Amino acid sequence: MRDVNTEEIIDVVAHLCMDANYNLPDDVLDTIKKAKEKEDSPTGKAILDEIIENNRIAREEKLAICQDTGFAIFFVELGQEVHITGGNFQDAINEGVKKGYQDGYLRKSIVDDPVLSRVNTKDNTPAIIYTDIVPGDKIKIVFCPKGGGAENMAEVAMLTAAHGIEGVKKFVVERVRKSGGNPCPPVVVGVGIGGTFERCAMSAKRALLREPLGSSNPDPKFAKVEQELLEEINNLGIGPMGLGGRTTALAVHIETYPCHIATMPVAVNLNCHVSRHKNAVI
Repeated sequence: MRDVNTEEIIDVVAHLCMDANYNLPDDVLDTIKKAKEKEDSPTGKAILDEIIENNRIAREEKLAICQDTGFAIFFVELGQEVHITGGNFQDAINEGVKKGYQDGYLRKSIVDDPVLSRVNTKDNTPAIIYTDIVPGDKIKIVFCPKGGGAENMAEVAMLTAAHGIEGVKKFVVERVRKSGGNPCPPVVVGVGIGGTFERCAMSAKRALLREPLGSSNPDPKFAKVEQELLEEINNLGIGPMGLGGRTTALAVHIETYPCHIATMPVAVNLNCHVSRHKNAVI
């Protein structure tokens, strides 16, 4: 059994909050640069240039890449041989978020009551924390700040086997088409297929974190569907920031899970071009 003090967790989480909001992952930035070279629209190409320059400024000046610094979402792999000392694990995550968003001058966007009073919590908590218990004595923390504009474009459809893969593809493409410029394209399209209502939604969000960006699903059948969807989506003509062009999506990532014989749930979750995520192992 290995002891991990909550103070270490707080410091790591605070650093992740700032790092993710200042520094776009290299694989994402490289994909944007490659997309610019293929973009036919002069307006689209100019927008992609501005996106690249914005990322340079954020990295060098330690400023938020986007004013919407997102809901603090964590995917945690907690080793079953880890003993947390000094306090509660979830409290430590939230304390780290408070520290990171305060010290990093990051916008606080969370309201306590989602419907009536909608009063800002003023520290970007509570975080959303998904925890998997895994073998070992390490803690892997993946942080994904999720902006509201792209999150508003998410959708779950309770399809059945009769819809088939063409029904899945139609739903995904239509979701991106209806989203237009709202999620600040070029987007990353996360698709979850299978499981239950909530599980496919989680799969879609987790799909956004696949590294490197644009890498294929290990199943060749779904890797082929990813490429077909990417082509269809980029043929929609939405383009960078919705102003036209062929760079509507940077990648389509599909994650699957077994499902009930009577169901075939499908979820789509979009990330804007500021596809932020960082991870650390304690």
